[in-house]
Amino acid sequence: MQINQQHWLEPVRALNSPFYNQRPSEEISLLVIHCISLPEGQFGLSYIDDLFTGCLDCQADASFAELQGLQVSAHLLINRLGEVTQYVPFNLRAWHAGVSSFAGREGCNDFSIGIELEGCDSQGYSEAQYQALVEVSQVLLKRYPLLNKQRIVAHSDIAPSRKTDPGPFFDWPRYLAAL
Repeated sequence: MQINQQHWLEPVRALNSPFYNQRPSEEISLLVIHCISLPEGQFGLSYIDDLFTGCLDCQADASFAELQGLQVSAHLLINRLGEVTQYVPFNLRAWHAGVSSFAGREGCNDFSIGIELEGCDSQGYSEAQYQALVEVSQVLLKRYPLLNKQRIVAHSDIAPSRKTDPGPFFDWPRYLAAL
């Protein structure tokens, strides 16, 4: 795996999200690990792609009503099979962290990369996901020198009053030791 000149990871599936904008002049210095499933706890469906590309049919499931009009994206998604999809180039600001703060700095989207794992707070992640996450993270750490193990956080770390992901079943020691 490598990151090309346009800040896209290769070779991975690419889907363009409309939910991004230019970063301020700050360099990338934070990696945020998230989780998502739509509907909650269901995997292997197209709804995450649909949400991140602005095509989600909010009538498809009752739980989607709260997502009506939501404009959100991540840089990457790693599904249960370990397949990686990129929605936003790394040099641009994906809209993944929301109201957030790290080390006294507000607005983590400005200086972070967001990786979503297909999953939920109530169950573990697949071996394939850990393998892909480690490989992707190593590539990112190599390409963006301000990133390091101490600057890899959970969404719950930067938005503790709002978020719980990637949840208690994410094996942080395993992941960080593999880097």
